[in-house]
Amino acid sequence: MDCATFERLLADEAKGYKSLLETEEGEWIVKGFIDVRKNVYPMTADTKVVSKIIELILVPQLSAFAARHGLSLEFPSAQNFYPDLTFKDSDGNLFAVDFKSSYYDGKGRVNGLTLGSYWGYFRDRAVKSNTDYPYRSYKCHLVLGILYRRMAEDCDFRARYALDEVKAIRSVIGSFVFFVQPKWKIASDRAGSGNTRNIGSVSEMDRLVAGDGVFAALGEDVFDDYWMGYYNKQDARNAGIGKPKYHSLETYKKHLARKSSLLKKMARQQ
Repeated sequence: MDCATFERLLADEAKGYKSLLETEEGEWIVKGFIDVRKNVYPMTADTKVVSKIIELILVPQLSAFAARHGLSLEFPSAQNFYPDLTFKDSDGNLFAVDFKSSYYDGKGRVNGLTLGSYWGYFRDRAVKSNTDYPYRSYKCHLVLGILYRRMAEDCDFRARYALDEVKAIRSVIGSFVFFVQPKWKIASDRAGSGNTRNIGSVSEMDRLVAGDGVFAALGEDVFDDYWMGYYNKQDARNAGIGKPKYHSLETYKKHLARKSSLLKKMARQQ
C-alpha cells in the first residue's frame, strides 16, 4: 500500500468519528467517570484528560479499520515513544499516525498543536530513539487531528450524580472537527511551545483541515531540511554555533542564500 492510499482510507474512516463522539445536540458523549457503586463524577475540561479519553474511544474503531484493510495495528512499547499508532501492511510497509487534539474558538483559531520533536528520532532517522522503528522506516507520518469547542465550565468537583441522572450533566466539549493530514503539510516554521524541541503547527482551523501549512507549497524535503537544521538558542550555544542560523522561513531562505553564495565562492577558489 502506498502513502496516498493509506491517507485516503484513514481520512474516510475519520469522517464517521464526529457522529461517534457527539450526541444529537452536538455535545460530547462522555459526561463523567463512573465507579463500581454507579456514582458518576463530572468530566473535567483538562486537555490532557480529554485527549486521552478520546484516544481510548477511537482505538477500537482504528483496530477494526486496520482489520478491514488487511493491516496490523501496533502500539508503542513505552509511553513516550513515537508514534501513537503504527499500521503495517502485508508487505511490511509502515505508516505512522499521531493523535493531535486541541480546542478552537469562535473565530476558528486553534489553541495550538505540537507535531512531535524536531530532535532525537527526527534527526537521527536511521536509529531507534524513543521509537520502536527508525523514523525513516515509515512510508509517511500522518496526524489524526481532533478539534473541539469548549462548552461548559470545568466540572464541579463537589458534585456527584446517580447513573440515571447522567443526562443532566452538561458536556464540557463538543462540535468536533476531524482531519487527517501529513505532518509536514500542517507544520509552521515556529517551535510548538516555549523553549521545547517541538514542531509547531499553523493555528487556523481551516488551514489544518486543508493541509495548508507554511511548507505545503514548498514540499516535504524543505520541511525536513528546515526542522532538521533548526536550533533553539540554548541548543545553538551547546552546539558551539553561537546563535541559531535561522528562526523563521524568511530567515531560513536568507541562510540558504548565504550558504549558496559561500559554496560558489569556494568552488571558484579551487
